[in-house]
Amino acid sequence: MVKVYGNKATRFGFGEALVELGKKDERIFVLGADTAASVAINGFQEAFPDRFANVGIAESNMLGIASGLALAGFIPFAATYGVFASGRPWEQIRTTICYSNLDVKIGGSHSGLMVGPDGATHQALEEIAIMRCLPKMTVISPCDVIETKKATMAAAYLKGPVYIRYGRESIPVITEEITPFEIGKAQIMKEGKDVCIIATGTMVYESLMAAELLEKDGINAKVINIHTIKPIDEKAIIDAAKECGAIVTAEEHQIFAGFGSAVAEVVVKNAPVPMEFIGMKDCFGESGKPSDLMAKYGLKDVNIAQAVKKVISRK
Repeated sequence: MVKVYGNKATRFGFGEALVELGKKDERIFVLGADTAASVAINGFQEAFPDRFANVGIAESNMLGIASGLALAGFIPFAATYGVFASGRPWEQIRTTICYSNLDVKIGGSHSGLMVGPDGATHQALEEIAIMRCLPKMTVISPCDVIETKKATMAAAYLKGPVYIRYGRESIPVITEEITPFEIGKAQIMKEGKDVCIIATGTMVYESLMAAELLEKDGINAKVINIHTIKPIDEKAIIDAAKECGAIVTAEEHQIFAGFGSAVAEVVVKNAPVPMEFIGMKDCFGESGKPSDLMAKYGLKDVNIAQAVKKVISRK
């Protein structure tokens, strides 16, 4: 039985961490783009108005300002919807932030399909790909609200730029305060020997549920949570490939150039085994209830279980 400790949106973990950071470090500065409440940075705005700036719907300017703040000795966090935080200011992120290795932390909220009626324009399904290809950029995709808070706290003092991917909808809380968290270090959520399901973000819970379904069919699946997509934990992936002989990846993101591709890059070089990929298959999303969208686009536990059976047949 998968242990669940409640339901809460990961965006609140990001916001709670910023307030805690702001209390102990006057270098923390937060920038928003007319979406403060939506992306849960309004708590920092209320607590530290002198260290908060709403730049309006001007994401490129926001990242430019964040760069200047970093050069002035601040630790800036710039946050808005992920599709706009990563896409619109990509050139500023690339050339101004990453090229100079500035300590700018980017919060990309409303990631994946689960933004409900906001639809395709607001569903960030490509930002893992466009962020992980940038030199010096760290990319983190936490699995629940507790892990998001830990990731945000850790990112503040990590040298260089960081992109943190988090969501709008409430999702199951599957980690605890005592659960270890280290940037770049994968977490084994369940041991198994027949296949390894390697997941990130919201799909970690779905993968654990899939493992339960598979147990009924006599399949013992290992489940790994990779919250840090870059730098990725190569050892955990290589060990899993050698131990299990087959891998299924799961992400709430495009499968092309995304998380599954990052895992495959490690597998093909070090320990080639059959792989299957769960994610968005070269298509945009649409408006709808989050649960309906996840089911329609094949991002549920049953879809992961089907992929496991397929990959095992290829061992």
